[in-house]
Amino acid sequence: MLSQKKIEKTDSISIYIQASNYNLKTHNYKNALTFCQKAIDYAENNNNNKAKSEAMSIMGNIYFKLKKYDDAIKILDKSISYFNLDNPTPKYANTYYLAGLCYIEKENSTKAEKYFNTADSIYKVIKIPEAKDLLNLQKAIVYVSKGEYNLAKPIFEKINSIADIDDIYNIKAEALYNLGYIEAKNNNNSLALNYYNRALQLNNKNGNLELKSKILLALSDVNKKMANISNAYDFLKKHNQLNDSITLLNNENLSPDDYEKFKQSERLKEIGQIDRDIKSELKAKSFSKLINIMAIALISILSLLCLSLYKNNIIRTKSNTLLKDKNKELEIAKDNAERATRTRSEFLSTVSHELRTPLNAINGITHLLIEDKPKENQVEYLNSLKFSGNYLLTFINDILEINRIESKNIPIEKLNFDLKLLLSNIQNSLKEIAQENNNSFVLEIDESIPKNLIGDTTKLSQIFMNLINNSLKFTKSGFVKVHAKINSVEDKNIVVTFKVSDNGIGIPEDKQNTIFDSFSQGSIEINRKYGGTGLGLAIVKSLIELLGGSITLNSKVGLGSTFSFELPFEIGENILIQPEIKTYDKTIVANKKILLVEDNKINQMITKKMLENRDMSCVIIDNGEDAVKILKTKHDFDLVLMDVHLPGITGTIATEQIRKFNTKIPIIALTAISLNENRVMLMSYGMSDVVTKPFEPENLYKTIANLLSN
Repeated sequence: MLSQKKIEKTDSISIYIQASNYNLKTHNYKNALTFCQKAIDYAENNNNNKAKSEAMSIMGNIYFKLKKYDDAIKILDKSISYFNLDNPTPKYANTYYLAGLCYIEKENSTKAEKYFNTADSIYKVIKIPEAKDLLNLQKAIVYVSKGEYNLAKPIFEKINSIADIDDIYNIKAEALYNLGYIEAKNNNNSLALNYYNRALQLNNKNGNLELKSKILLALSDVNKKMANISNAYDFLKKHNQLNDSITLLNNENLSPDDYEKFKQSERLKEIGQIDRDIKSELKAKSFSKLINIMAIALISILSLLCLSLYKNNIIRTKSNTLLKDKNKELEIAKDNAERATRTRSEFLSTVSHELRTPLNAINGITHLLIEDKPKENQVEYLNSLKFSGNYLLTFINDILEINRIESKNIPIEKLNFDLKLLLSNIQNSLKEIAQENNNSFVLEIDESIPKNLIGDTTKLSQIFMNLINNSLKFTKSGFVKVHAKINSVEDKNIVVTFKVSDNGIGIPEDKQNTIFDSFSQGSIEINRKYGGTGLGLAIVKSLIELLGGSITLNSKVGLGSTFSFELPFEIGENILIQPEIKTYDKTIVANKKILLVEDNKINQMITKKMLENRDMSCVIIDNGEDAVKILKTKHDFDLVLMDVHLPGITGTIATEQIRKFNTKIPIIALTAISLNENRVMLMSYGMSDVVTKPFEPENLYKTIANLLSN
């Protein structure tokens, strides 16, 4: 009879564990928690540590599914403590694996890696190689969270090479998703799109809704980067719908109140266990009277606690309802604000792009007229027209730059450079502007600054050009000084402090708080006297913050201004060797045959005339399809000028197709660059260089000569 009773209780534990697992698979988390808790209670009553550890491991899995990661880690650690260390099992290894997943969600990659390594060692001992792929997947995800893509990528690719079988679909889909994430981070958007689409196909075979939601959101982001706005919106809509259905499914099976009630009952059981332990200890010492007093006190405390919990639950329910309503309002407001920001960005991008095309015609025709030996009384008019065109172009560029920074669509480059050489080149380019106002322009550069820094030279040049131009413009017969000094050095990281100071007109104290705002200048009088768009300092502040620094201003009216900022850099391993600077030689471009791919008739006429003025011959094609065909059949062209925005296939797609059969011919992208374009993106299609419309003729000639000489 005793033997039969023991089997009955053991079977009850097994039945409850099976019921809990079944309800977990069907997303009925409420029943899963109930049956799992009964299994734990039975195991405790029978002193069955093995069953208790198994039930606790399942409880941890339920908490993980409910995204209660702290609760999951707590009970999984308890489960681990009850396992028999001398007899490792697959369930023991799986408990470590689950804890590692929880730490990944909490973005604690160090602890996650520790738990995965322990799980891996257990699987090796019990000889279950099938778990290797799953553990490798999670280890690679840990590498991704650390930004160590070079370590993660080979693991994902190896998993991707495994043959398609039912048990591997989910692992391969996760690996393909992470490969897409890595390529998207590296701005390889076409490759990222390919990986995401393959991940979605595999995911459809196993029905993992949480992974599918992540893939849909990633597809939306990469389509947005590639300017496929319609596709981006469709995938985002599908992601939101799927997220809502997942949330609805989970809430139907287990509401937040149900979960809170379950945790309260769990805490009460813990208190009850403490009470039983105290009673047992006191009983052993024969303090029966003290036991009664403590029991009464504990019951009173528990009663008060239950009453307090009940009242708190009512208050919390009301607060949660109010918070949900407020959250909905905030989400609606957030969506409206984001929609307005996107609309503004797209509008400014379109307007600036469309303005560049006629500006190219204005500046180009002006240049041709000036070169065509005009009458003396016409030269002044043409120079004024050229100045106005350049001013308008600067204004458009500033608006687009502000818009690009605000949209976060601006990559940070890491190039090896010599800071002293960069500042010296800027000093040489601004000599004439300094002489116009009779200013001295000096550099004070700390000699201990390494000659091999790594940073974004383009953005750094923009910062200094704007600040120094401002100082030279607002200073007459004075000085402008650029000061650079090491602030701190740690391993291969260095922080440099910069100051740009002058003794010009200064900035009033009441204007200093708004001087970095867009379209802000000291006063209307200053704007009329000195000109300018009021965007330079706004761009400077945004770029400095983008590079990880901050800027401050110290200025007094009549005494001058000092702009100070700090920027972090890496120290390169090799000293930068400066290439020999080659001057533009007209003989390099003479008698060269150029293929111009351009659909705008005015731009065709202007560009052809500019090329012929330097003794180059020009053949014009107005679409990408014909450009691909003619380059397949004719091999006498020396260089291609490719407009990016063409009817039919775009210039980027045409270049991609040309590179399949001709990798040597230089191709220069001509673009009125928009918000979703940048030099890195265009070069990734196979462009040899990029010239932005409206272009300076001499810049175009130098670019052509440079490519032909190489």
